[in-house]
Amino acid sequence: MTETTMKVLLIDDHPLILTALQTVIQGLGSHVSVTGVSGARAAREVLAADPGIDLVMLDLRLGDADGFELLAELRAGYPATPVVVVSASDRSEDVVRAIDLGAMGFVPKRASNDVLFEALRVVMSGGIYVPQLALGGADPQLDPAPGVPAIAAAPPASALAAYKLTPRQTDVLGLLLRGQSNKLIARELNLSVETVKDHVAAVLRALNVNSRTQAVIAVSRMPSQGAIAPWPPRPSP
Repeated sequence: MTETTMKVLLIDDHPLILTALQTVIQGLGSHVSVTGVSGARAAREVLAADPGIDLVMLDLRLGDADGFELLAELRAGYPATPVVVVSASDRSEDVVRAIDLGAMGFVPKRASNDVLFEALRVVMSGGIYVPQLALGGADPQLDPAPGVPAIAAAPPASALAAYKLTPRQTDVLGLLLRGQSNKLIARELNLSVETVKDHVAAVLRALNVNSRTQAVIAVSRMPSQGAIAPWPPRPSP
């Protein structure tokens, strides 16, 4: 049997929390490889040396960098590598900002291990994990039910039919749900950034929301495509 290794990079400048997270993630199995670093500089070195990192878990408060700036840098430099924020903060504005910058998940540090595992499962299956939050100025009907996270993956075409999105707008929505910035969407679709901004604005209008995070929640309410695959990947024969 061959075994697929999942490589996880943890970035947290608090030694006790870093060690605890390493232990928790490593406990998922021998097929999970965990590297822990205490800051942005070390994280850059790890990613430069090993472009095969599958997942980055990032604290927002680092001694040598602003966590949001590092998040944006990671998403621009490694667009195929999902980033999950694990933060002592669970303020709605921090959640919204992280998701808008391209984070694929946001897990408060006070969350249980089960919540953390669920977030990782969703993210590594192509979805976005957002904890319960009150979105300032949002339509209350778009807020998750108490205790229930918003989980979104690209919805089936049938679920989008009522929104009358163009094929290009559907493409943009799919990339938006993968945490791509306007610049990266433009590169992916060979469009100008201004054209992408227009498409994003049209998508948000069609979904009747005001931000990417609200779009994630709106999509999470659409009919499911089916069960999300388990994570981490199991050994293959």
